[in-house]
Amino acid sequence: MTTTSPLAELSASLADLAAATTPSIVEVQSRHSLASGFVWRDGLVITPDETLADEGSIEIEESDGTVRSATLIGRDAATDIALLRVEGLKAPVAALADMAVRPGALALIVAAADSAPLIAFGGIAAVGAAWQSMRGGTIDARIELDLRLRRRAEGGLAIDGGGGAFGMAVRGPRGRTLVIPAATVDRVARQLLDHGRVQIAYLGVGLKDVPLDDGGHGAMVMAIERESPAAHAGLHQGDIILSWAGQRMPHVGALLRTLRATPIGTEIVLGVRRGGAPLEVAVTIGDRPDR
Repeated sequence: MTTTSPLAELSASLADLAAATTPSIVEVQSRHSLASGFVWRDGLVITPDETLADEGSIEIEESDGTVRSATLIGRDAATDIALLRVEGLKAPVAALADMAVRPGALALIVAAADSAPLIAFGGIAAVGAAWQSMRGGTIDARIELDLRLRRRAEGGLAIDGGGGAFGMAVRGPRGRTLVIPAATVDRVARQLLDHGRVQIAYLGVGLKDVPLDDGGHGAMVMAIERESPAAHAGLHQGDIILSWAGQRMPHVGALLRTLRATPIGTEIVLGVRRGGAPLEVAVTIGDRPDR
């Protein structure tokens, strides 16, 4: 009687997971850059922004070898996400889902290169809270994998031991392999699809931390942009912002993080000190204009 070893069963299971995901993975070529991507919705492909050339044509290759032209809908360098439209795309939509992952669990990266699957295998090394990228983008969770990611595997799907795709693999600082989680991918891709760009919550003020008599800090308004939400709300240069919707802001960094997490169009009441007197200023959060 022949028995199958547990290691062989695990190996076969991982290979099956990779094979099930491969049809949703595409190769992406722009100029001299080669990377991977995946089908986010019918006719729409997600790939890392940093792997795309700044100009020129873009082509994708499906798992069956079919090559198609792609057009750029929008890109966001801050979260490293680009959205492409591909007419006639037949590849199935990836089963991307926001799910909890744990350090120590196994993970696969399913990517593509040279008309064939490109697979990386390792463990989930670290899972942390939401963080800001070096370019200012909000990433909903910090997920780091203990595996080496080839350049052409950037844009591949990260899948867990159950076959669930929990994000897009990218190369981070100092050679680390990071995952842009599904929640971030969906949030950014929807904005790119609707607006061609990511909307950024905007007040239009320059701020500086200043100490207060009670030992705390406030955010002094050092400059106000013309026609900005702050200008329309009546904020003045020299005002000191103390609170946001009734919540004390301990420093400028906290205020900016709160601003970034606030939906555009929301009216916020700021607690302000002007000339030593307290007052409230209602401001409607705007969309930062293109620079």
